[in-house]
Amino acid sequence: MKKILMIATGGTIASRAGEDGLAPEMDSSGLLGRVPEICEFCRPDSVQIFNIDSTNITPDHWVKIAETIRDNYDAYDGFVVCHGTDTMAYTAAVLSYMIQRSPKPIVLTGSQKPIDKEDTDARINLRDSFLYASSENAADVVIVFQGKVIAGTRAKKIRTKSFNAFDSVDFPELARIRDGKIIPYIVTPKGDKPEFHLTLNRKVGLINLTPGMDSEILDVYFRYNDAVVLSGYGTGGIPEGDYYGFYEIIESWKNKGKTLVVTTQVQSEGSDMSIYRVGRGLKKRFSLLESYDMTYESILAKLMWILGQTKDEEEIRKLFYKSVNYDLIG
Repeated sequence: MKKILMIATGGTIASRAGEDGLAPEMDSSGLLGRVPEICEFCRPDSVQIFNIDSTNITPDHWVKIAETIRDNYDAYDGFVVCHGTDTMAYTAAVLSYMIQRSPKPIVLTGSQKPIDKEDTDARINLRDSFLYASSENAADVVIVFQGKVIAGTRAKKIRTKSFNAFDSVDFPELARIRDGKIIPYIVTPKGDKPEFHLTLNRKVGLINLTPGMDSEILDVYFRYNDAVVLSGYGTGGIPEGDYYGFYEIIESWKNKGKTLVVTTQVQSEGSDMSIYRVGRGLKKRFSLLESYDMTYESILAKLMWILGQTKDEEEIRKLFYKSVNYDLIG
């Protein structure tokens, strides 16, 4: 049987109720003790690296998770990361860039209710995650949740309370798990060995445009960040004209080593700045990057990874448009 290491980080799955609400308290051995049946198909082990509400996650925590996987990579056949659901999609995305082409599966999971609740979804999510991590065709970074297997760069939390919390955005699920059986849809090619990239640049900011927004906010973001993601309307439209002044702000920061990415606020089908003048004019005038069908989480994570490796404009562009773990289809 395969050896699987569970890396516990906290989240709802490990939480208990207190005077101030739910907070993570249960440790990794307590979690494993709630799903003894996984010993029928794998040899589980566990480690607790921190115990936080995932709202409090930082890039330092991401590095700690990646380092733990790197340091234990040769000793185990797969990994299950127990994580809070609120930022799980961000962590799955960033791990997809920090640990690329992994022939061993790195599965993230959690729950919408604590594992010691009678009506919890935690036990089945944990069981499914260990089952998938033990399977022959599993590889790379995925989220396993409510029977869905989702590529790490394509997941988004779409429901705050329901058990069916995650969807795969603009890309098929990799598999479904039903009644203890894995139904594969897409088999991820396995790399020969993983590529670890543990340096992140956290100076990446996101601006979600609203009608009438003062363009000075963009100037502030450029001042404090190495990359700015500008989330426009529809297919990627950015307001033009003197009232807004976005073009002038972008012009003032041109050739100052900053990276600008334009995306859309619309969840599905991605951007296409070539359709309308409010997109085409901006892209034609400036050397910006367009996100197309990437998720918010993947855009931000990918920029942190890229800018942790290079400051060269052409290399940044090359890496941004390089497909990693199904993040960009084109």
